Amino acid sequence: MFSYRHAFHAGNHADVLKHTALLAVLRHLTQKDTAIHFFDTHAGAGLYRLDGDYAQTSGEAEHGFFQLLDGLETAKPVAAALQDYIDMVAGFNQGTSHKVYPGSPFIVQRLLRERDRLRLFELHPTDAKTLQANVAQLDAGRLITVMREDGFEGLKKFLPPPSRRAFVLCDPSYELKSDYGRVVELLTDALKRFPTGVYMVWYPIIPRPEAHDLPRKLKTLAQHAQRSWLHATLTVKTSKLLHGEAGEVVRPGLPASGVFVINPPHTLKALLVDALGQASKLLAQGKHKAFEVESGG
Repeated sequence: MFSYRHAFHAGNHADVLKHTALLAVLRHLTQKDTAIHFFDTHAGAGLYRLDGDYAQTSGEAEHGFFQLLDGLETAKPVAAALQDYIDMVAGFNQGTSHKVYPGSPFIVQRLLRERDRLRLFELHPTDAKTLQANVAQLDAGRLITVMREDGFEGLKKFLPPPSRRAFVLCDPSYELKSDYGRVVELLTDALKRFPTGVYMVWYPIIPRPEAHDLPRKLKTLAQHAQRSWLHATLTVKTSKLLHGEAGEVVRPGLPASGVFVINPPHTLKALLVDALGQASKLLAQGKHKAFEVESGG
């Protein structure tokens, strides 16, 4: 249950999709003066070192954030949402180096206002401890609360929020197949408690029935609740098993991922069409590249 560590995957192509979409949503939500309660159900450690042992072991950032960064040097014009994402990461580093990568909690934190609140859930004992230490350095006082508990269950007691405005990010590891069902259960409950909240789910697109069923179930859920929705996917390589030089089977790793947003900002679709159109070309590993952005409601 506690084997997954996002430090191995920080800055990969899935993070590019998730954090580009996240930042675009946050920019829109914070334009209105009313306070917002932000929730991250699976917060991780918050900050990651791209030059550390974990990231260096997997090398996923090389084909994610760094590949995007290199490609954008000659890509003109740069899509607005991608530029915002690149600038956000740069803001956590000095000069031209990119050794520190912000996870979702710290991206949200950068946009927090005095009237907003951020509640972070993390169950992994090591990551929860690291997250607490990272947040403590911010001296954010009551603005940020770290809770070492299951975000699937912990969220329930905070909806609806006092401000009547909320954003929820749900991005579990999906290490357990039951996570797919729990995501649907969380959104079903959340929409009953607070139907006008903005809910964003990230998920991996892998050869597993549950992964392909999840966006369909979320779309049905949004339609039954009569809420608008947006679904965006980014594919960078084939999902087929490959064969090495010695004939051994080589798994390609994560080929694609998606984000599903319920009650998305009206500006989000156009921003993601531009951003993912550019990102899919720059992040492609071989000929297998694609993106899709669809919406309804």
